[in-house]
Amino acid sequence: MDGLLIGLISIAVTLLFILGVPIFLIIGLWVVGVSIVIDFTLANIGVTLYEGLNFFGLLALPLFILTGDLINNAGIAKRLSDFAYSILGSMRGGLAMASLGACGLFAAISGSNSATTATIGSIMYPEMRDNGYDKNFAAATVAAGGTVGIIIPPSIIFIVYGFLMNLSISDLFIGGLLPGLLMVFAMQFACWYLSRKNGWGKLIDFNIARILRTALGAWLGFFAIILVIWGIYAGKFSPTEAAGVTAGFCLIVGLVMYPINKMLGNQQANESGGKILARTLVVKGFSIRELPDVIMRSGQITGLLAPLIAVSVVMQQILSLLGAKDFVTELLANLGGYYPILFACMLIVLLAGTVLESLPNTIILAPILAPIAAGIGVDPIHFAVIFLVGDAIGFITPPYGLNLYVASGITGIPYFRLLKYTVPYLLALVIAWMIIVLVPELSTMLLVHEGAGIYQNAN
Repeated sequence: MDGLLIGLISIAVTLLFILGVPIFLIIGLWVVGVSIVIDFTLANIGVTLYEGLNFFGLLALPLFILTGDLINNAGIAKRLSDFAYSILGSMRGGLAMASLGACGLFAAISGSNSATTATIGSIMYPEMRDNGYDKNFAAATVAAGGTVGIIIPPSIIFIVYGFLMNLSISDLFIGGLLPGLLMVFAMQFACWYLSRKNGWGKLIDFNIARILRTALGAWLGFFAIILVIWGIYAGKFSPTEAAGVTAGFCLIVGLVMYPINKMLGNQQANESGGKILARTLVVKGFSIRELPDVIMRSGQITGLLAPLIAVSVVMQQILSLLGAKDFVTELLANLGGYYPILFACMLIVLLAGTVLESLPNTIILAPILAPIAAGIGVDPIHFAVIFLVGDAIGFITPPYGLNLYVASGITGIPYFRLLKYTVPYLLALVIAWMIIVLVPELSTMLLVHEGAGIYQNAN
């Protein structure tokens, strides 16, 4: 009888999800309904909601979200995009490839897929549209580029995964670096092939002076990237501390650069070489009056994610009580063999990613699948990367495809028009995913910390 009621509750919340009810409410309704059916004390929900967020490592979440907003408002993201275009603009499809490269650079500071798609899309989509690209392809490109936002470190989802599975977040960050770059290169190849086939994009001359000038202009972005990766890789600070340091750096840069930029903007057009150099080095920045809006926007995103994490932890607890982990373990064990079980785990992640956002997908499935993978000998860091790459592919996989919705929102192109142009990127990402699976060293070769690749405390 309990099983029938739980099934009916699951069907009901699924229908609500299809009707557009927010996923937080869907999970919350399911948790309350099932708790009543199995006579599980509702007081536990309040306790678990609190304890689910009472973790130092999760402080990095709002800080990296804030960092993404700060670098966008300061004009640093635009400088990174200009640098990528100066390198790739001489190739057919160079501007679109530069958009993908800019997504990788932005991801190395922000750690968010939707922020990457929204920021780089708002900068690069109008330029691609005006430079001879099919507008649907241009929008699909920035949606696909955003997938690396949760793979290239720092990554918000890696923080959540490390928290759930008691893994070193620093090791997870480093483990995602090379796979994230592989994803970017795979998508750039697909982009180049399609652009060459269709004659999309206007070419610019390969100019060393332009590359050096844009590289100089993007120096603050490079410094922020190096600060994060060096600090974590060298063990100078934890991911949470890295988030605080990077957010503080971007905040100071934005506030300091704003009056300098205003001063330079008020000068006459007849400038010396020194003034031109100053314009190159100085980004737009932002005023103290703009800061509350930036912080509020970041706070709104955090306010959406944090409750979702908390309620998903309760859902994970109830699924454990219902024996979901044992059921899936027994089901997959019957497949026998390393690769059949691993590929079955990948299929589950990919299918779940078509209907669930990455956060609940990770919170619900990682505690079930990760121990199964560890049981057949998959390195925990390697499986974390495999899991989250599959999760990332779900960002451009219908019917959910969060990045497609974001790209649709910033470009005004209907969601379903983008689907055709995401297929080549999906194929490229799946090929990259298979390479990551078959070559574990891509995820583990950079790990130098003692105890890397085993379960340990995440901080």
